[in-house]
Amino acid sequence: MAPSQTAPLFEVSDLTPSPGQPSWSFALNQGEVLGIYGPSGGGKSVLLKKLADLLTHDGCVALNGRAQNDWSPQAWRARVMLFAAETAWWLDTVGEHFRQEIDQAWLKMALEALQLSEAMLKQPVAQLSSGEKQRLALIRGIQYSPRVLLLDEVTANLDPHATAAVEGWLSQYLTEHGACAIWVSHDAEQLKRVASCQRQL
Repeated sequence: MAPSQTAPLFEVSDLTPSPGQPSWSFALNQGEVLGIYGPSGGGKSVLLKKLADLLTHDGCVALNGRAQNDWSPQAWRARVMLFAAETAWWLDTVGEHFRQEIDQAWLKMALEALQLSEAMLKQPVAQLSSGEKQRLALIRGIQYSPRVLLLDEVTANLDPHATAAVEGWLSQYLTEHGACAIWVSHDAEQLKRVASCQRQL
């Protein structure tokens, strides 16, 4: 698929979420959020992994009119980024997971927005709670300015106040950076708040 000035930001055509299910086609423009809900084991996480080019799939997925297979895997995943329910950490301390050249003012504002302290950057990852890891993983990914956020139960371990903070921060990011998101959640009320449209899987 050749790039087009009029193409949606993110477009999916004839992709099967998981075996035995009908194919999906949809398009998202800047600022839009597709909310996905459904029972556990229905294939929601598998779908996100396919969109992130972590699993093979049928159909076509495109960013700005350019097909997924026209990108290197690394370039695609930096722009179409998966935020998994269970966060992965590969270095000892939190701060080691952030770029040395990161805008420190932006990082400070992001931490404050998500109700986290700067002192956490020096903490061992092993000392963090699940909720702290989830919020820090969001900041860790957003530092690379992805265009499409694939959000898999990213507030599952958070209390209502922290959940509201995450929702507000992500909404602001989508608006200010012209990004879009696919948000998987078991919380129907959350999807009413954050999603432009919803689909069941």
